[in-house]
Amino acid sequence: MPEETKEKFTGKYITAIGRRKTSAAQIRLYKNGKGVIIVNDKDVKDYFPSKESINLIMQPLKLAGADKELGFSILVKGGGKVGQAEAIRHGITRALLIINKEAKPALKASGLTTRDARKKERKKPGLKKARRAPQWSKR
Repeated sequence: MPEETKEKFTGKYITAIGRRKTSAAQIRLYKNGKGVIIVNDKDVKDYFPSKESINLIMQPLKLAGADKELGFSILVKGGGKVGQAEAIRHGITRALLIINKEAKPALKASGLTTRDARKKERKKPGLKKARRAPQWSKR
């Protein structure tokens, strides 16, 4: 980690893992983080340029009312940017449930506690894609 992120995050942390498609995010939640989110040694706004991805990540924090006092150090691998953002959202939700059990009804009602297990279906032999068959010819 760069020197600047080491200064921001010190002390004990809570770990959680979030997954979506082929992305996996390792979350470290620091209670004295002052609302800072670092993703792969970059600020969250630098790593995710789109507002939609940042809104996905902030969704569990806003529902739990903890978006200003907690800090997160996140390592995310695999997949695309949206899958990574959803993996981070899942991991943040899991970390929040460890420190705040009262937030579970609000997070569960929004569907954030459940891992979205949908993945790309594998290609089958004899087909062009997972289900797309070659064009049928009568003659």
